[in-house]
Amino acid sequence: MSDLRDVLAWAANEAADFRRSLDERPVQPPVDADAVRKALGDLEDGPSTARETLEQLVDAVGPVVTGTAGPRYFGFVIGGALDSATGAEVLTTGWDQPAYNQLSSPAAAIVEEVVGGWLEELLGIPANASFGLVTGAQGANTVGLAAARHHVLAQAGWDVERDGVFGAPRIRVLASDERHATIDRSLRLLGLGVASVESVAAGENGAIDVADLERVLAGGASGPTIVCLQSGNVNTGACDDLAAACGVAHRFGAWVHVDGAFGLWAAASPSTRHLCNGIELADSWGTDGHKWLNVPYDSGYVFCAHPDTHAAAMAYTASYLVGPSASALRAPGDFVIESSRRARGFATWAALRELGRDGVAELVDRCCRLARRFADGLRAIDGVEIGNDVVLNQVLVRFGDDARTDAVIAAAQHDGTCWMGGTTWHGRRYMRLSVSNWQTTDDDIDRSVAAIRRVASGT
Repeated sequence: MSDLRDVLAWAANEAADFRRSLDERPVQPPVDADAVRKALGDLEDGPSTARETLEQLVDAVGPVVTGTAGPRYFGFVIGGALDSATGAEVLTTGWDQPAYNQLSSPAAAIVEEVVGGWLEELLGIPANASFGLVTGAQGANTVGLAAARHHVLAQAGWDVERDGVFGAPRIRVLASDERHATIDRSLRLLGLGVASVESVAAGENGAIDVADLERVLAGGASGPTIVCLQSGNVNTGACDDLAAACGVAHRFGAWVHVDGAFGLWAAASPSTRHLCNGIELADSWGTDGHKWLNVPYDSGYVFCAHPDTHAAAMAYTASYLVGPSASALRAPGDFVIESSRRARGFATWAALRELGRDGVAELVDRCCRLARRFADGLRAIDGVEIGNDVVLNQVLVRFGDDARTDAVIAAAQHDGTCWMGGTTWHGRRYMRLSVSNWQTTDDDIDRSVAAIRRVASGT
């Protein structure tokens, strides 16, 4: 039998060595998929020791692991995990808590309760809102929209949890042309369907056109209505005018859900808080922790201004899930989709405790400043166009035409100095840069600009 202490110490050292190497190794090393499969081997008849197993895994996969935790990974709005959050994740795995409810893990329930209050304070969400720790923005949007579905149908006299959506009053869903794809996926999962969406125009930088929102609301039939707003456009970082849009939506009796996967964190800094003015007026909100808070995957948060509605849409029970102490603490599982869920609160608590209010604000401010530095450095290259107003941490870069832009992206990814993806914005291809990592410095931006300049000159 393996000695757990030795196994964990070995694994921790390997992980630490990997983190220390991120500044120098290619952000995305070349991958020979067949070689990796071969190194992983076949399923054997006999067992292997824990140490032997982990050594084989590191030998097979370690050389091709993407440096998403490093300072020059600018793809998909991914933050690298803080040291405290990484350590808390190790403890979370070691403690192995089933965080369904207060009976299965009182420790996890108490920590989630504390974390929820801290997050509401930081983000300007009403203190009496309910919350849940989910896998990410997809889970948050799905839970928020499930609560919305429950609420608007209950107002119409329909019990969706009992009777389902067949035969239910039709729900209008209004969302910007620039909504994130997870909104559509949530609507599919909830039985509302993508065809239920009535599109609202967006402005030049991607924020919703409030006047068009009012026009579309007024132009349709009255009845159950949900309006989806956004803090942090996935391409540009633009934030909807929450105060104005919530005012319009509520005049028409609509529920307002805010998809704030990364942009909601703007509310945590005095410098960017104005981008989230009116946040407290919405009915539900979703955001990620593994983006700008820099906690490990998978971690997200959903909030709801109507706790009873939130629980009605999500909660369930069974005789074996309750006990004498079951009512003493908040039940985390009443506010999320999953029953079998890890204790995500430990890593989030650690990140918030390490950073504090000022540290979160500084992290947001620094990433925004570095994004502007990125844009300024690339704008100085002949033929380069910055395609967005850099309001947060997102930068769109175009290199002449679609073909050359994609070629520069591919060349930069192959170069390995930094990694970024591509996107289509207003029908044109762009390099998409997301600055979200707590370790990124001015030097990382300048090295990346130099690398992009170098590969662009050869394409």
